[in-house]
Amino acid sequence: MLGVEGINQRIAQIQGHIASLTPAPAIVPQSAGAFAATLDRVVTGAAAPKRAPEPAAALRGGAALRGGVPADLIAYGNGKIPASSLSSINVGNHRLWAPAAQAFQQMSAAATRAGVVLRVTDSYRSYDQQVDVANRKGLYSQGGLAAKPGTSDHGWGMSLDLGLNREAQDWMRTNAARYGFRENVPREPWHWTFTPPR
Repeated sequence: MLGVEGINQRIAQIQGHIASLTPAPAIVPQSAGAFAATLDRVVTGAAAPKRAPEPAAALRGGAALRGGVPADLIAYGNGKIPASSLSSINVGNHRLWAPAAQAFQQMSAAATRAGVVLRVTDSYRSYDQQVDVANRKGLYSQGGLAAKPGTSDHGWGMSLDLGLNREAQDWMRTNAARYGFRENVPREPWHWTFTPPR
C-alpha cells in the first residue's frame, strides 16, 4: 500500500503525462489572481466563467479604421448609417453605433455609481439633421457650432453631446478614456467622441 507521499508522487506523474498529451494553452498576460483561476480551471477541467462584454467587443476581430472611423460605417456614409447599425444608449431616443452605445452605457453606469449624472443632449445625427443644426447654429468654420453637413462626428454615430455640470465634466475628463471617449472639439467641452480600439 502506498503512503500519502507515494500517492502524491503518482498523481504528479499522471498529471505530467496528461500535460504532455494536451497542447499547452496560449499564454496571455494576466494578473496573479486571474492566472490562479485559469490554472484551477485547467486542472479541474472547469469551463471559463463568462465575462461581461467589453466596450467595442465587436471590433476585436480587427475591423479596419480609416481616419478613426470603422470602414463599415464609411461604406454607408456620414449621416446615412442605417438603423440596424445603431443602438439605443438607454437615454431617451438617443442612438449611437452599437460598440459606442455599449461603451457609453458602461461609462454611464460607472458615473452613476460615483454619484455623477451624464445628461445626454444629442447623439447620432442623420444628414438632414446636420443640415438643420447648421442652419440653426451656423457653421463651425464661420464661428458657429455646427460642422459642415456630411462631415459631423455625430454623423458616424460615435459622438454625443452631454449636459455636464462641473463635477460631471471633471469625472469625464478623468474617466472617459477608460471607455473609449475623448473630448475632441476645442470650443465644445460638451462634445465627446468614441474612439474604437485599433
